[in-house]
Formats: sequence, C-alpha cells, structure tokens
Amino acid sequence: MIDHFGINCADWESSKAFYDTVLGALGYTRQLDYQVASPSREIHVAFQAADVAAVQAFYDAALEVGAESLHAPRLWPEYHPGYYGAFVRDPDGNNVEAVFHGAAHG
Repeated sequence: MIDHFGINCADWESSKAFYDTVLGALGYTRQLDYQVASPSREIHVAFQAADVAAVQAFYDAALEVGAESLHAPRLWPEYHPGYYGAFVRDPDGNNVEAVFHGAAHG
C-alpha cells in the first residue's frame, strides 16, 4: 500500500546514523536521500496504484474533496522509466502521491 515516504529531520547526520542503524536491524537500507534548501514540517507519502487509471482516479478524487493540485498525473522519467504519478497537497499541507511503476514510456 505505501510505496515510499519522506522523513524530515533537523540534524541530517544524526538522522542518517539513526535510520541506517534501525533500518539495518530490520534488513533494510535507505534508498534515496533528498536534501531540501529550507526546513519544512510537511511530510511526503506515496501510495501504490494498480495502474495509470488508478492514479487518475486518486487525483480526481483528491481534487473533488478540495485538495490542491501539485502535479497532474504524468510520467516522471527522471525517477525511472515507467514511473507514473500524481501529487496533491492534503488539508494539512502534506504532499500526497499516487504512483504506478509500470507505465508505458516512449
């Protein structure tokens, strides 16, 4: 259900050490690191979608209940070929995404 998420931190180095240790104990590793220019309390969470139609349905439903559109559904080849996602801002200002990893690219 959850595809990926972002964790905000005040101290980058100590947070990396913490997550490397606790995730390692579970057999996991950090996959990507993004540093932002300014601190933020917003979170990012991405939910897996079954196909591109589900990404569109997520986006349409979110807008219907008043979410702010951050990015309409599209391919995101800068992430990887086949990455198809849509991003909205929830009522609390969080970045929420639906993503399908098997979209046709061309």
